[in-house]
Amino acid sequence: MKPVATVRDTLLSLRDLLVSVGPFALLALALLAAAYWWLDPNPPKRVVLATGPAQSAYDQIGQRYQRALAAHGIQVVLRPTDGSSANLALLREHKVDLGFVQGGSAEPQPEGEEGGLASLGSLFLEPVWVFYRAEVARRLPGKALTSPTQLTGLRVNVGTPGSGVPALVNRLLEANRMDPGALTLSRLDQTPATVAFLAGELDVIVFASAPESLLVQMLLMTPGVQLMDFAHSEAYARRMPFLSPVVLPRGVVDLARDQPPQDVRLVATTTSLLAQADTHPALVQLFTQAAREVHGSAGWFNRAGAFPTADHAEYPLAPEAERALRTGRPFLQRWLPFWIANLVERMWLALGIILAVLLPLSRVVPPLYAFRIRSRVFRWYGQLRDIEAQLAAPGADAAALIAELEALDTRVAGIQVPLAYTDELYALRQYIGAVRRRAAQPPAARALTGPAAAPTLATPANPT
Repeated sequence: MKPVATVRDTLLSLRDLLVSVGPFALLALALLAAAYWWLDPNPPKRVVLATGPAQSAYDQIGQRYQRALAAHGIQVVLRPTDGSSANLALLREHKVDLGFVQGGSAEPQPEGEEGGLASLGSLFLEPVWVFYRAEVARRLPGKALTSPTQLTGLRVNVGTPGSGVPALVNRLLEANRMDPGALTLSRLDQTPATVAFLAGELDVIVFASAPESLLVQMLLMTPGVQLMDFAHSEAYARRMPFLSPVVLPRGVVDLARDQPPQDVRLVATTTSLLAQADTHPALVQLFTQAAREVHGSAGWFNRAGAFPTADHAEYPLAPEAERALRTGRPFLQRWLPFWIANLVERMWLALGIILAVLLPLSRVVPPLYAFRIRSRVFRWYGQLRDIEAQLAAPGADAAALIAELEALDTRVAGIQVPLAYTDELYALRQYIGAVRRRAAQPPAARALTGPAAAPTLATPANPT
């Protein structure tokens, strides 16, 4: 067989096969599209994360999340805020997708009232840092600040209302039966408060921040600035469940300079990453995986692997976050890009159902293909039988019928079918030849021979 003919026959077979499979393929694509629309497997490419004031620990940690998710094509827009309480308000108003919220910032509300917030886990400890100047210490009993009761009459900055620190300080004062009016309170942001503190305009400043905060690290190393030792840290933790007693070990800030010169007892809140309850599961998974990378190392107040954790949660833990905290990165994501692995992971059940539906239907394709090919040949049998019926009628015009048979044979000769079905084509041409020979006989002989014998229409076997 010539190469051109071989290519032509191959393309012909492929075309017929594609046409036969077409409805089946369209049904499969329609089912896949419906499953994709229903399951919505891929997360949005842009999310808003509420952080905190500039240069705060929340701001720095938010930037680390931003870089971690950018590797997966997710744009994390950082929303600067006054702090934890402001983040919680923005979450409840659905103005951000996620936010860092400090334990004890506000009482959790029922799900219907809070807009359905879910926790992605507790991320890190935020100690309450109470810094005071050395000249203030000289006026205190014992020359050191160890209890909020010693703050009476001092100029104390407790931060902006949106930071959550004012509410925390009020709880500490209330626990010590102190009237906030006994203090000269100010509510400056962290940076201007630090400037005023170092200038001597404030006696005490209160932060509730992770040790990664640049301002906290700077104040810990500043000569003449001391850190309050919470003598009753255990008692505060027992009375306020959102607080934990922690110890800043001696020398952990700077071993060479022995900073701090002794262990300092502190109380700390636990900061969680909260999200809307309807946040896309794949996005929850990505943020939880990023949390393991960002917060999994050892810190001043925890050992490696202690965070993130499901402990200390004041809000329900998102199911996807719980799974990510328990099992880590899914198996497919260890070997495939996130978008592919996530698509397979969230679509596999739907794919199984679609295959279960389509496999029985796929049995229709071979008979449909065979019918399409054979119909090209068999549809001419109707015209051939009409000619044969006219030939059997009295006074038939044999010459005209023979000319019609010649035209029919010419058209049939131009039919193209795959090699496996050529016997069907040749059977038709033999039938035409038999009728043509009968038409060429005299009328008397034509009546004696009778109709031409039709070839068999059984499904042919593939040629060897």
